[in-house]
Amino acid sequence: MRWPWQRAERTTTCPLPRLLASATPGIPFEAVYTLHWRPTLRRRSNLDDLVRADIHQKATETAARWDAADLPAAQDALNASLSSPHEGHRHYRILAAQAVLRLSPESRERLAQRTADTERVRRLQFLKTHLYDHPGLVVLDRLERHPGRLPDEETAALQRLARTIKGCDQWWYPLLEQWEQLGDGFSDTDKQQRAMLALLNSVAALNGTAPTTQSHAN
Repeated sequence: MRWPWQRAERTTTCPLPRLLASATPGIPFEAVYTLHWRPTLRRRSNLDDLVRADIHQKATETAARWDAADLPAAQDALNASLSSPHEGHRHYRILAAQAVLRLSPESRERLAQRTADTERVRRLQFLKTHLYDHPGLVVLDRLERHPGRLPDEETAALQRLARTIKGCDQWWYPLLEQWEQLGDGFSDTDKQQRAMLALLNSVAALNGTAPTTQSHAN
């Protein structure tokens, strides 16, 4: 019902989709709004633009909390937010607001690639934790994929590879990381070398081997 002094209801849509940043970096939503509103008695030009801009600003806060992969849930949350009571505006009053979210073809392709990359990294981490840290499981994995007796040479090579991976993670990587951090603390090349030699000598002492001398390093 419209009172005699009220202005007629208007409907505003978006001629082009508006971008809304999602919680997934580099992959925005595209939003198309359908807005039902009524002007107040105050006069103002370009009211349609003002209504779209205000609604889009309100939608930005909600969309930024959702990942691009959760598009249906993001749309539901956005429409729930837009349908909540709106603060009074001196130039118009929102009667109803609805948004339709979508992803551009480029964003869908980027999201699919990012999802595949994430799954690949997760699988590699799983294999490292549950397979390649245990040399015996490497051989079992090879047997499962290619049934039949493995040559002794291949079995030995697989075991050596698994032990090397495990040894690098447990020993050499931490050592080289500390080495680099220690060297970065000195701007002078000679001091960097002395610091690194001190680290090597400490490691050698733990192993019961002879310390590394300056002349030997050179």
